[in-house]
Amino acid sequence: MKTRRIGKTELAVTEVSFGAAALGGLYRACPREQAMETLDAAWDSGIRYFDVAPWYGLGLAERRVGDFLRDKPEAEWVLSTKVGRLLRPVPTGTVPDYSYVDPLCFDADYDYSYDGIMRSVEFSYARLGLNRIDILYVHDIGGYTHGAARNAVYLKQFLDSGVKALEELKSSGAIKAFGLGVNEAPVCLDVMRNADIDCILMAGRYTLLDRTAVAELLPLCRQKGTSLVVGGVFNSGILATGAVPGSNFDYMPATEDVLARVRGMEAIASKHDVPLAAPALQFPLRDPIVASVLIGTAKASSLNRNMALFAPPLPETIYPEFDNYTLVAPPLGDEAVRV
Repeated sequence: MKTRRIGKTELAVTEVSFGAAALGGLYRACPREQAMETLDAAWDSGIRYFDVAPWYGLGLAERRVGDFLRDKPEAEWVLSTKVGRLLRPVPTGTVPDYSYVDPLCFDADYDYSYDGIMRSVEFSYARLGLNRIDILYVHDIGGYTHGAARNAVYLKQFLDSGVKALEELKSSGAIKAFGLGVNEAPVCLDVMRNADIDCILMAGRYTLLDRTAVAELLPLCRQKGTSLVVGGVFNSGILATGAVPGSNFDYMPATEDVLARVRGMEAIASKHDVPLAAPALQFPLRDPIVASVLIGTAKASSLNRNMALFAPPLPETIYPEFDNYTLVAPPLGDEAVRV
């Protein structure tokens, strides 16, 4: 599989990467054997970049990804995990419901400080059972997760001290790159205007349907040499399932407006005799600022099905036809506008 470089670093990642949230039991149980079969399928497909986080199954996904990579040739794989949440043990039966089924017995506290980030890295090493982490993402900072008032506190905490921890880890060689792992553009702009970062793992905001990262974030990334890793390309499923009853957009039931837009996109895909999922998967990689498209699943069959949709490349002429159905970037602080 082809690779692309992360920012201005020497680190290269495969154009398709694997996101391990589902291996932590997101929304449904994922037995260990099933998790390992899925990781095997990813490796066999040529994927060599794996992304995980302490949040995924409250440590469970890190353990599984670490176990999988431990026996793989070290020079071949790239691993990212995340900071910003510290796990602490809780009694059996008292784990809060964070939509993970059968997670480990932990709860999570937000901490974007220097000490919090350094502790998080040490805890991740222990869960992974590995001696190397290549990329660290600051996880879920921003108003999308915390609300504006609370996020102002966390953003100050990160800019005042947390970013120093990441800079020290990179300068020491402990990591090769760092950035943000978020679902929104505004916090990326806030951070990038105050600090240099190598990459952003952006979920759901640079997709065939949702282009809210295009107006301001992508130009700033080009200016600063910051790479994007694009997750959530199906926008919580609707670009894979189509506008069917019960389909979700942005983790919520799709509105009638979104359903209508996706029906229009489905008609275009049908005219070209391709499933809508194919242009959804291929769309982000058209931009050289995108280093990788992250796909996540807990089923080997689903992973293999999605990988098949990357080939052959679709003609460039298909993409402008989708533009009239997209959601585009609003002024900061407003909701997405429809065109």
